[in-house]
Amino acid sequence: MIKAAVSVQQNIEDARKAAADAVREAITKLGQKPDILFVFSSIKYDQKELIAGAKSEAAGAPIVGGTAAGEITSWVSIYDAVNVMAIASDQITFHVGCGSEVSRDSFKAGAEAAKAVIDANDGKKPDLFIMIPDGMTGNGAAIVEGSKSILGKNFPIIGGSTGDDYLFKKTFEYCNGALLTDSVVGLGISGNFSYGFGIRHGWEPVGLPLTVTKAEGVVLQEINHEPALKVYQDYFGKSASDLIKQPLARMAYTYPLGIAVPGSDELLIRDPVVANEKGEITMAAAIPEGTPIRLMIGDRDAAIRAAKTAAKIALDELGGRPMRFAIMFNCMARNKLLGVRCNDENREVQAALGVDVPMIGLYTYGEQGPLLGKKGTPAYFHNETMTLLVVGE
Repeated sequence: MIKAAVSVQQNIEDARKAAADAVREAITKLGQKPDILFVFSSIKYDQKELIAGAKSEAAGAPIVGGTAAGEITSWVSIYDAVNVMAIASDQITFHVGCGSEVSRDSFKAGAEAAKAVIDANDGKKPDLFIMIPDGMTGNGAAIVEGSKSILGKNFPIIGGSTGDDYLFKKTFEYCNGALLTDSVVGLGISGNFSYGFGIRHGWEPVGLPLTVTKAEGVVLQEINHEPALKVYQDYFGKSASDLIKQPLARMAYTYPLGIAVPGSDELLIRDPVVANEKGEITMAAAIPEGTPIRLMIGDRDAAIRAAKTAAKIALDELGGRPMRFAIMFNCMARNKLLGVRCNDENREVQAALGVDVPMIGLYTYGEQGPLLGKKGTPAYFHNETMTLLVVGE
């Protein structure tokens, strides 16, 4: 049987105690020694103290997770918190692996995390791979491609990138209880279980089609042979100097760029992060030269409908088998778009999956998974997207 339990604490002044209390409470609810612990937290906590507190009550179980841009637990969005999910099972096993130096070579870091998981599993590929990459360094798309190079083109990969409460400075990852940054956490799940993915965003294109005419890595230099930032200058009616004073993501989170991908009726989303005085935009993941793109716009009702659709798709993929837990990797842009309606989105997901299902989640700086959650198809790096994993018997 697969069992899971969740807990949450909010005590920024004493990070060690907050994490210890959250882990202890989750394990108490679980009623047995856990096989794995998911831990997500606000960047406001002293991270070294937080990890020390979590490990002190973990009963030797591996810890995976990282910092967030908001925490989600028991179907409610919260902030300045640490949330924990404890999982135990006599029919599945968990193996953890880490990849390092995302900023230096994102592809290699993704491959390294996948290979480490396989090595920990006696050289065997897991049945499912969960990834938690650094959300502020490197190329998110290359991290996914690196993992696929080891696991296989259509291997089931899902996950979300760490955040830092919308500061866009530095994020941290938790891998086997170690505190890391600029890293990728990989978790392989093997054994007798079922799972479903639900992946939707609900953003719509506006304006005319555009083309990336110059790019280098994650830096978008020109669109339609003009400085890339001009797209946002024209749309917002602001000067370039206004748009580079703070991370562009703070202003443009509801106006990302979209890429058409065969097999999907939704455009693949790419978020702008920061802009510079040259009019270049650093993106959350690379958009190659020659790529047709669209400016996208978010709508609250459409975003909530998309989340409901994602939840129903994930549930259907279980094929009627009992669900035991859910993990939500939800983009920080959706949090900002929905504002006070964040919990409307959570309630729609809860209504589809069931009120009694233990659930943990975080607001991310990027999501990973197959288009529309379709099994047997390649995983991609996403932005602005509700990404849901459900696991059952």
